[in-house]
Amino acid sequence: MHQYASVPGLVKMILIILLIYFGVKILTRLFSPFLAKFIVKKAEQRFGQQFGQYQNKQQETSKREGEVTIDKVPNRKASNKNVGDYVDFEEID
Repeated sequence: MHQYASVPGLVKMILIILLIYFGVKILTRLFSPFLAKFIVKKAEQRFGQQFGQYQNKQQETSKREGEVTIDKVPNRKASNKNVGDYVDFEEID
């Protein structure tokens, strides 16, 4: 059994594709404000949580004026003395 493409079938397929395209376009215009509000709300919640954690940390580590504390000592890299010979540069005219 062989099926061949027909003009009415092609037109029907093109109309279905256009209907889906414009349907999605209209739905995105309708729902994009709600989606944007949702994203902004989530970002605000995350920012608020991080800000709250920062404030709690600042209150816990409140210091007297003039008090100095060192939170972390930087790692000191040992210099390698065996890097090679020093060659003095001499410019030739």
